[in-house]
Order: sequence, then C-alpha cells, then structure tokens
Amino acid sequence: MTTSLHPKKLLLGKWTATQPLARDKHFIVVEVVLPEPPEAAVEWIEIEAVMSRRRHRIRWRELRDPALWRQGWT
Repeated sequence: MTTSLHPKKLLLGKWTATQPLARDKHFIVVEVVLPEPPEAAVEWIEIEAVMSRRRHRIRWRELRDPALWRQGWT
C-alpha cells in the first residue's frame, strides 16, 4: 500500500478484506467520521459491505496494512 493514502480522499473507495469480516469481503468507504474538535486528525471511517450492507467502523490506517486490506475489489 502506498503511503500517500489520506483519510479525506477515502470516501467511496473500494476495498477487499483479506479475511472476511462477518462473512463479507468487499467494502465501500461510505463515511469519513469527522473528529471532535474539528481541527483534530481524522481517525475513523465507516465501511459498508457490498452484499449485506452491514457497516463497520474501523481506523482508516488499517487500510494501509496489506495483511488486512487490498485496494479495489479482488
């Protein structure tokens, strides 16, 4: 994964979990959770499973770990 991954550019990004998450493998970033206070760094995102529509809140930096996530749908 490249180090240029930035949380504010993740919205609507497509990701594949290397290990299924609650039996889901393909996800879309549906929300970048804005911090309180607003000047704080973004830490969380919400991903939604393509098939089941289940949502999960994860730390956006987890997407940098190739053992957990692959960019795109593979």
